[in-house]
Amino acid sequence: MTPQLEESQRLLRLAHRDRKAFEALLQATDVDPAVACFHAQQAVEKALKAVMCFRDLEYPRTHDLEELAGRLEKAGLQPPIEDAALRRLTPYAVRFRYDDEPISLLSGSEAKQIVYGILTWAASVTGSGDG
Repeated sequence: MTPQLEESQRLLRLAHRDRKAFEALLQATDVDPAVACFHAQQAVEKALKAVMCFRDLEYPRTHDLEELAGRLEKAGLQPPIEDAALRRLTPYAVRFRYDDEPISLLSGSEAKQIVYGILTWAASVTGSGDG
């Protein structure tokens, strides 16, 4: 197994760990949805980076989902989620993590569509099963 494949699989395992946290937090009635969306963003970020790693593409240290998707597009890989949706999920990574004001850039179901779309696509591209 190549180092790129090992790292890709590791990133996908971590993406599924964040997906599970997102799902659990989304169901919790006493948790701010922004906390759940943080894990949604993390799952998508790790899945995009897993595909980049699998294809031996360098990726920057960034939480910007649109930038990561753009790099994949330039390499001939088209993620199944529109840039506008990724743009609305990206701020949950950093900016809103330290904000105590309620925010709602996405509904839970919208975030779930993005997470499932990207993770399913990443599994398909890499030939990995879901976690």
